[in-house]
Amino acid sequence: MGLDKHGRVAVVTGAAAGIGPEYAVRLAQDGADIAIADIEAADETAERVRATGRRVLHRSVDVSDPEAVAGFARDVFAELGDVDILVNNVGISPYNLFEDITLEEWRRCMTVNLDSLFLMCKAFLPGMRQRQWGRIVNVTTSACWMPEVPRMSHYVTSKMGVVGFTRALATEVGPQFVTVNCVSPSLVRTPLLEQRLTPEWFQEMVDTQSIKRVQETADMVGAVSFLTSDDAAFITGQTLAVNGGNVRL
Repeated sequence: MGLDKHGRVAVVTGAAAGIGPEYAVRLAQDGADIAIADIEAADETAERVRATGRRVLHRSVDVSDPEAVAGFARDVFAELGDVDILVNNVGISPYNLFEDITLEEWRRCMTVNLDSLFLMCKAFLPGMRQRQWGRIVNVTTSACWMPEVPRMSHYVTSKMGVVGFTRALATEVGPQFVTVNCVSPSLVRTPLLEQRLTPEWFQEMVDTQSIKRVQETADMVGAVSFLTSDDAAFITGQTLAVNGGNVRL
């Protein structure tokens, strides 16, 4: 199934719930062994990965904490070996009016959504450059290009930073044949968002799309599978919008 990744090792952050588990399982189906970093327990995702026949390591990790990331990296190298693929999926999406956002809330959003990318790439990118092969996929959001995004100034700022980080890093690591790209989902139906948002929110997003249905987690996995494959070797620094056509880049 999917694009062959036998012999590869993939790290996926935020794979305990939401879209992350689908990335991890799809990459395992493609043939990769999987390492999961999430502050929450990822036992269920790990079982799904094992069911594909691939090896899996999962740790409870705050990916915005340098020491925690360093410890996780040591475990991955010891148990699974060199890392070829990194999917920086972890993120938080707080909602608050700008006037009510505290500096602490602002900094937490930047720390989780941006510092985590920096730390994970610091941990796993050197090996990719040394071996002259690597795939990094960062997750941003279509909200960055939507005309109206109330109560999300901190979130949108952080996710636009993901795009800038992707573009800049792609320039530096391209000579070593490491690619760095973004995927940009729309409003994806996950259990957490269904708890936070009303059905009307999802319908309003559907109304902006060319494909008239709610985006599901499964809609994202093909793009990540492709961007982490050999077939995507000449694609880097790009943002791929996977959003039913609600914004077009």
